[in-house]
Amino acid sequence: KSADRSVNYLLEKTRDKGLETVWERSERQQPRCGFGESGVCCRICYMGPCRIVASGRGRRIGVCGAKAENIVARNFARMIAAGAAAHGDHGREAAKTLLEAAKNPASGYSIKDANKLNKVASVLGVETKDREKEAIAAEVAERALRNFGQQEGEVSFIRLAPETRQALWRHLNIIPRGIDREIVEMMHRTNMGVDHDHQNIMLQAARTALADGWGGSMMATELQDILFGTPSPLRGQVNLGVLSEKDVNIVVHGHEPALSEMLVLAAQDKQLIDLAKSKGAQGINLAGICCTANEILLRHGLPIAGNVLQQELAVSTGAVEAMIVDVQCIMPSLPDISKCFHTKLITTSSKAVIEGAKHFKFSEKNALQTAKEIVKEAIANFPNRGKVDIPREKMDLVAGFSHEAINYMLGGKFRESYIPLNDNVINGRIKGVAAVVGCSNPKVIHDQCHVSLVEELIANDILVVQTGCSAIACAKAGFLTPEFAEKHAGKGLAEVCKAVGMPPVLHSGSCVDNSRVLIALSEMVKVGGLGKDISELPVAGAAPEWMSEKAIAIGQYFVSSGVFTIFGVGLPVKGSEIFCQHIFEEFENIFGGMWAVEPEPRKMAAMIIDHI
Repeated sequence: KSADRSVNYLLEKTRDKGLETVWERSERQQPRCGFGESGVCCRICYMGPCRIVASGRGRRIGVCGAKAENIVARNFARMIAAGAAAHGDHGREAAKTLLEAAKNPASGYSIKDANKLNKVASVLGVETKDREKEAIAAEVAERALRNFGQQEGEVSFIRLAPETRQALWRHLNIIPRGIDREIVEMMHRTNMGVDHDHQNIMLQAARTALADGWGGSMMATELQDILFGTPSPLRGQVNLGVLSEKDVNIVVHGHEPALSEMLVLAAQDKQLIDLAKSKGAQGINLAGICCTANEILLRHGLPIAGNVLQQELAVSTGAVEAMIVDVQCIMPSLPDISKCFHTKLITTSSKAVIEGAKHFKFSEKNALQTAKEIVKEAIANFPNRGKVDIPREKMDLVAGFSHEAINYMLGGKFRESYIPLNDNVINGRIKGVAAVVGCSNPKVIHDQCHVSLVEELIANDILVVQTGCSAIACAKAGFLTPEFAEKHAGKGLAEVCKAVGMPPVLHSGSCVDNSRVLIALSEMVKVGGLGKDISELPVAGAAPEWMSEKAIAIGQYFVSSGVFTIFGVGLPVKGSEIFCQHIFEEFENIFGGMWAVEPEPRKMAAMIIDHI
């Protein structure tokens, strides 16, 4: 089921015990509904549901008269709206936390990166001269929050894109006015009886996706850097072997680091460590699952227990005293498997309450105190631990390659620049750059598509940037160490990696941190020598094992920014040849970037290499 031996080992153990995981539930869904997989099942009104076929003797239009291309476009656009809403809500919470840090010193939050604060302030038009950083931060947060509700104008971070790209977006009239504004309009247009032109629907889908990539996601990334520090390269460890037999194990899972940052502080509190020792433990071990794991890794070097499909398996080790979750990618099966062990499942967001879990109401106003109460709950559970079975697998990695870190790494403190990267692309040592991102999906062998694709790309001198669960997959395979370049990268890429001291695969953060990729691509355009727009750069994007609506939103904002973007597993669009032609071919003439789909990772790599 997985390219990861620790996963296969624990799956065998859970099956022996009669326990159910995501893999068993996936198998039971076979055969899957072909209408749903093709995108031609419409549930938007209750004259249906309608299931149609594009040709032949079947039902070729829905009850309302909608054709296949209309139905596929509406379903696809609604996925983009949902993904943009998830990332937008994340950005909003980051802005609220920054405002709390600026106005309430007792909250436990503070401004960790004043340079980033000043940089973001200039983008938002906030005056910084002769002002305290807290005053600047408060105004930055307030202006950031305005980006959500504003009805006219342009979202602020759009101005970081290349001028050529901004001009194209204005010509197409798809620059987002406000983040929430575009999501609401997308939902309205796809309601029954509104927009029936698939091309027009997809223009608004592009606008909605840009409100994510250059809005909600970018806001989340930039403001979290101000609050918690901008990542720079550091070493860490990954996989289920990071769990400890002797410590209290607390696993954080989800996406918003406002809580996990406080848990980091709480887990280092001497009184709480002493309390853990009084219960028979040696100390407190904080590890992560999914994107929260990436957040605490990039800023603190704390270990990652695994990616999204490993959440149930972490509990099945019997070594986790508490799993703390906030929002997104959290399986509602967790309470059931937790009951079979001693693990306490704790929810913290009012947006994500799970039946069978204990809820701690989390607020930015008393964050540290709440975090300490949660840690105490985990410590109190340590004596209830039964038999522990932790796989041995764990791997070293280097992560923390933010845009700023790459700038410094390439040029040094006084001449930080992307010029060396562009020069090495121009002279042929590096053929191009690929962003390989996204989720894990039980429809395919876990981790294998990520690992096989990236292995092929770096062997062909393509530098890979990663985020999210994809980065965790390749980290477990050992790709995120400088030593890996010598053995597995092409000659040119290996030479550059050795000179700089970097891995051939750069871990840049969580799924909202794909916005770092957009800024990096804009910087490559600004430096010059490779083209006047992102669409002219030798770059590509890929999500080999995607499953979340957030991934579709990311894919659309990459495409709308001019990037050739390929997804594995499949896309729910094949029910309409007309729609497929639009996003797989016509998009390139509109945006300079387009979608592609290819489940087989070697073929996916070949398409990326050919494009570059």
